[in-house]
Amino acid sequence: MKPSALILLSIALAGQAMAAATTAGSDCPAYVQHKPGGDYTDADDREGLGVVEQFHFTPDVEGLVKGASGPLGGDIGYTLEHFPNHHRALGAMTRLALRDKNRKPNGANYTIDCYFERAIQFRPKDAKVRSLFGSYLLALGQADAALDQLERAAALEPGNPTAHYNLGLIYLKRKDYDKARASAEKAYGMGFPLPGLKNKLIAAGQWRGEQ
Repeated sequence: MKPSALILLSIALAGQAMAAATTAGSDCPAYVQHKPGGDYTDADDREGLGVVEQFHFTPDVEGLVKGASGPLGGDIGYTLEHFPNHHRALGAMTRLALRDKNRKPNGANYTIDCYFERAIQFRPKDAKVRSLFGSYLLALGQADAALDQLERAAALEPGNPTAHYNLGLIYLKRKDYDKARASAEKAYGMGFPLPGLKNKLIAAGQWRGEQ
């Protein structure tokens, strides 16, 4: 057998072994670092980010207009396979899952929940990942799970207005008005633009600032 044929056979067998391992194990395997790839927030790891984004996370992909090399879920998933805590890619995959009402968007290897799980396991102290996950859970109506993620996000990054805004929505739904008002004041104090939480507090007679 020619050397080239042997190489192709080895690659094929390796691929089959990986597929078998995935099938036999968890449907959400842990992230394994690639080159390029790694921590989205790390300057050294980000050196290869441009190559991944140029071919897979284009503006059209991020805007959910069209895929760059195939289905949108495949291109966003490829980006997350290399940078699991890529904040913008996680946000795009979340929007795609919600838009298509599909926890595992077309072309993606894993569910949106799995992508968040992998990112959190890889970088537990990445507040933006937890904030994004909390926002997704909140959109699904899973308030308790969302509250846990958003409280962790706010503790890790007190200057994140989105986390405080969404926390306020959950506290308001629970009629915990003191906490809802405090979260709203923090969010708006940081310049959060959406008036929804404030309007809800006003409607409940719980807003004490200027209307």
